[in-house]
This record gives sequence, C-alpha cells and structure tokens, in this order.
Amino acid sequence: MRIKLIRPYLRNLALTKPYTIAYQTTSDVENVFLEIELDNGIIGIGAANPSPDVVGESPEQALDNLQSDWMTRLIGQDIRQFNGILNSVNQQFSASPGTLAAVDIALHDAFGQYLDIPIVAFYGQAIQSLPTSVTIGIMDVAATLDEAAEYYKQGFRVLKVKTGLNVEEDIERIVKLRELYGHDLTIRVDANQGYSLPDLQRFYSVSDKATVELIEQPLPEGQDSDLLTLPIETRRILAADESLKGPKAALELASQPQPFGIYNIKLMKCGGIRSALNIATIAEPAGISLFWGCNDESRVSITAALHAAFACRHTRYIDLDGSFDLAEDIVSGGFVVENGYMRPTGGSGLGLVRHP
Repeated sequence: MRIKLIRPYLRNLALTKPYTIAYQTTSDVENVFLEIELDNGIIGIGAANPSPDVVGESPEQALDNLQSDWMTRLIGQDIRQFNGILNSVNQQFSASPGTLAAVDIALHDAFGQYLDIPIVAFYGQAIQSLPTSVTIGIMDVAATLDEAAEYYKQGFRVLKVKTGLNVEEDIERIVKLRELYGHDLTIRVDANQGYSLPDLQRFYSVSDKATVELIEQPLPEGQDSDLLTLPIETRRILAADESLKGPKAALELASQPQPFGIYNIKLMKCGGIRSALNIATIAEPAGISLFWGCNDESRVSITAALHAAFACRHTRYIDLDGSFDLAEDIVSGGFVVENGYMRPTGGSGLGLVRHP
C-alpha cells in the first residue's frame, strides 16, 4: 500500500489558561501537523510542537521542512517499509527533531491502521494504564493551592509543580501542599534548569521530608557533572529532561556514575516514537527508570507518546497532560482519562478520530 499524498500545515492552538515556568509565560501554542494519505484512503496523522529553546527548531521551521521538495519523495513509497522510510527521513532531517517527530508519528499511525492494530500492540504492550501528573505553573502559594484543589476535584492525584525562580517560595509551596493533602497526593517537581547546586541542596533538604517523588532537570544543561557531588539516593530521584535530547545523550548519561536515575523522554526532543524507544532500550540495562513528558501538544503527539510509554516495561511515570488545556484540537480519541489514569483507546494505529 503506497503513500498517495502528504499534507503539512500549521495551527495556532489557544490554551484555556496561560501558565508560567522558570523562563517564560505561555498563552497559546503552535503545532505543526502532517497527514499522510495512502492509496486505500487511510490517513495517518502526525504532529509536533518542538521548543526552540531546547532543540533549536520551531514549529515554523518544521513546517518549512515538511513542505520541502525532498518530502515529495515519500509519495509512492510503500507504507509496509515504514522503517526504511524513517531511516531516510532521519538522515535528511537529523538536526530537526520536530520534523522527525511529525513524520514518525504520521507513518506509525498510517502503518498501524494498515495492519489494523494499535501501535502499542505492534511494539508489545507492557502497561495497561498509569496515572498522569498534571502541571501547576509557577505561582504564589494561594494560587498553587487553588489549582491543586481544582485538579483534586477532577480526580487527579499526581501533581507536577513548576519551580526554579525562588527556592524559598518553591519550598513553601511544596510544604503547604503536603500539609494540606497529606499523602493523598503524589508531588513531582520540575525546576526547568532554574536551580544552582546550592539551591537544589537547599530544596532537597526540605522536599525529602515532604516526600517529593522526583525532581526534573534541576540544573542548567551542561552542568550535569555537578550532580555527581550529591549522594546516589538523591540522584536516583533526579530526572534528565533538557539534557536528554536523543539516544547519544542517553548513552552518555547512562555511564557510571550516573547524574540522573530517571530519563524524561519527550518525542519533541528526540524525534518521535522510534527514537524514543531507542532511548528506552539504552535506559533499561542501565537501571534508569522512564518518565514520559511532553510540551503543549495536540492529542495526536500525546497519544503517540502514550503508546511508546506503554510498550516499555520500565516506564514508571507519565506526565502527558499537554493537550488537557487546549481550547481546540484537530482530533479526538487516542486515549481515555479516568480518575487521573490514562490508557489508549485500543483503536488501530493511534486510535485518533479526525475532526472535519
């Protein structure tokens, strides 16, 4: 079954509420989409929202790549050879993970629909469901507690709290959450590279007592070796994010002594499902747990990440709330959320339903 058409386009998707992290405030997001249509009418959908600050590629640049003359080479190729197609795409766009992710996801979706099985089943489903964390941006204590209460009412029991601007205020927010909810909530922290090593040591001295499950990318990328001064017990709950862009970085960070005990895998950093699974393969024998994250993304790429995550038996955590606050999207379906737990729908490919 051959590829008949490719259709890339850009959509600016509004958020229902803006949020703040250590270095910016966001109120809407641009996602690039790619539709791959086969001769029999099957349409695979891919999407990407790469972060220029992290990977050096914007959605607009990804769109330019997807509209390039080179991409027309996909037309006429056999979807059954999708791994070979991905090999050539990876070679052409090796420095453009957003471009790679959009193509990778669209090809997987089309291939899964062609086989009439979910992508997670194609790779071997190891996990049926997990609770996702939902994100609270940087805000004052009162606003943090208000937002936590709203998520709690919705059935979510895992929070990821953004920190990194003021360590003392960060500590106050975490301590107040723990005092209010006891152990009814699991608390994760994402410092977004906002701490110095003394900040991290100060935060950990308190957060350890407040039972923080993990701390994501506390120091700026490039300072990972500084983490080796910390006890191994501390490093086991640290998650690499911006430092982990692909399999090469995964291999380097897996060497002993390890600065991180957890890998945060994002399809937008590494270039899609196949590259993500390569990272996962490196992590498993190194004893590193998997934590699957996202940007503000369409349900398309969130679903792709969920399928990849559930095909890995050493996945321990998911933070796949990136589509929850979108005011609009181009698809529905893909996954179900019940009492904070996420699972794929079981539909073929990614199980997405395209909107007219």
